[in-house]
Amino acid sequence: MAERHDGPSGEDSLIARYFKPLATDPGAFGLDDDAAALRAAGEDIVVTTDAIVEGVHFLPEDPPDTLARKALRVNLSDIAAKGAVPAGFVLTLAVRKVDEAWLKPFARALGEDAADFG
Repeated sequence: MAERHDGPSGEDSLIARYFKPLATDPGAFGLDDDAAALRAAGEDIVVTTDAIVEGVHFLPEDPPDTLARKALRVNLSDIAAKGAVPAGFVLTLAVRKVDEAWLKPFARALGEDAADFG
């Protein structure tokens, strides 16, 4: 279990505001921890994670909604290449500064793409 302190941290507050609404599958544990559960039901599970890095895969001035879509879609492409169907995604997001004006469209576009691609 993730270490807990008195009251939510800034990170916990941002996660609750922007990303918890996207975590509708019970296996996401409501984003209360840094883990998820997947049910195999006798099938193979294909897992992938590709980071997109500023200065390598995108420019600092690229719009946040575009980055969210790219972050999800590069991984969807890997899943499709293996003939698999997406069941969910794991997001690792490292930002140099918290900018809620950036996070809001990022989270919105991520949620839209997640819904569009199932």
